[in-house]
Amino acid sequence: MQRRDFLKSAAGGIGLSGLAGSLARPALAQAPGSRVLKFIPQSDLTVMDPVVTTAYVTRHHALMIWDQLYGVDADFKPQPQMAEGHTVEDDGKRVTIRLREGLKFHDGHPVRARDAVASIKRWAQRDAMGQALMAATDELSAPDDRSILFRLKKPFPMLFYALGKPGTPILVVMPERLAQGDPSRQVTEMIGSGPFKWVAGERVPGSRLVYERNADYVPRADGPVAWTSGPKKVNFDRVEWQVIPDQATAAAALQNGEVDWWEQPTNDFAPTLQRNRNLVFEVSDPTGFLSLARFNHLHPPFDKPAVRRALLGALVQADYMTAVMGDDRSQWRDKVGYFPPETPMASDAGLDALTSPRDIEKVKRDLTAAGYKGEKIVMLGSTDQPALYQLAQVGADYFKRAGMNVDFVTTDWGSVVQRRANKASPEQGGWSVFFTNFTGLDFLNPGTHLGLRGNGQNAWFGWPTMPRIEELRGQWLDATAEADQKKIAAEIQAQAFQEVPYLPLGQYFQSWSYKRNLTRVLKGMPMFWNAQRAS
Repeated sequence: MQRRDFLKSAAGGIGLSGLAGSLARPALAQAPGSRVLKFIPQSDLTVMDPVVTTAYVTRHHALMIWDQLYGVDADFKPQPQMAEGHTVEDDGKRVTIRLREGLKFHDGHPVRARDAVASIKRWAQRDAMGQALMAATDELSAPDDRSILFRLKKPFPMLFYALGKPGTPILVVMPERLAQGDPSRQVTEMIGSGPFKWVAGERVPGSRLVYERNADYVPRADGPVAWTSGPKKVNFDRVEWQVIPDQATAAAALQNGEVDWWEQPTNDFAPTLQRNRNLVFEVSDPTGFLSLARFNHLHPPFDKPAVRRALLGALVQADYMTAVMGDDRSQWRDKVGYFPPETPMASDAGLDALTSPRDIEKVKRDLTAAGYKGEKIVMLGSTDQPALYQLAQVGADYFKRAGMNVDFVTTDWGSVVQRRANKASPEQGGWSVFFTNFTGLDFLNPGTHLGLRGNGQNAWFGWPTMPRIEELRGQWLDATAEADQKKIAAEIQAQAFQEVPYLPLGQYFQSWSYKRNLTRVLKGMPMFWNAQRAS
């Protein structure tokens, strides 16, 4: 099924040519002075805990309810958020972070340093940089209610960035009693200290999620307002997420004024939305999205590096990017390695795996030589996220042409998020490969790059074991000169093209659309502070 055929089907058969009438139908718009913001997220929220998943919809939910010790500014530099500030002593091996006075959770209890310590320890078990930070830490403690103490074995220059990075999984501060639980089990009690409160009683699974302004939230007094840094001033009493998987219905809702903001319209709707003078249509994240096909390294056939490596031989990134974004090459890039193009750690190391002549017959021979014996490939495709579904459709066709026995399982993204955590064999409810995107921000360097962790059972979903990449990553974290970091990152990329933790599928730039009277919308990801409705 081609992309436009899929959209036609999703629109109930009206097709793009018939959308004009659909979009023009009358509907109730919001009152001009409404203090309710209505938002269409990329998918339903099925996992609420930002530590147990890297799903972006969960991160966006978490940033509303919980707060972070640090945020990042427009230059991706860490800035204090819940932290009042910090001191660094003993040649960088003793770091004390001081919490802002008066922080409290939604249940009225004060935020204490031991809440933060428990939250850091839980998050660090799941996050790549967190794991590295704790490996460099002799002691993490709370000497008093407002002080967090790190005693380090050696300096960790990226400590504050690690604590505040917006890349998933993010560190948020939970009450100690919640953070002390098993980090692999989801926290379901949504008690934070952030700018919004979760309204559990109004949730309608698959349809609606509701948040109310936290009247007790005290924003930072100063600092630049960009990305997750600076004062988080809330101008809406209520934010409603309306889950609308059908793209035509979502477009109509935005055009008719039934909602304010649509996170991920597909590129097919761009001309319609751009022509509407009442809407803004703009690139949401300047770092772009890097697409990938992630392998399950625990079970055959992708437990064999040679099988994974063979599939690079006929991979054409342009096929995937065209399916997602169309023919306009300004919207996407191919020949993309394991780091975002035009960023400090990007290089051409190993890129001949993507640029050499493509040969599907050779791929078939290489797969046989690598030991592929016709095992069933359980491939997951998420139908409610069109970009990911297009990646999966192209991938299913490619894997089949390569001679693989593909069982293409289509379901919603929430189900993919749940199933990809299953380490059982594909025959017992597990999986073989799924498709996803990360923002370029998540893949900027080996420290934040979850897809390049090779620490086995503790790695991101897929659980690769890649000791050489882990060794190089340690060297990168220890390096202080950028030239040394660049050299090591190039070695990591070259090694990744040998071990192939996932297939890199290219980079594209996603736009969002919102009503023109919605102003001061922050770039990067959906963040619901700062934004306001013009009178």
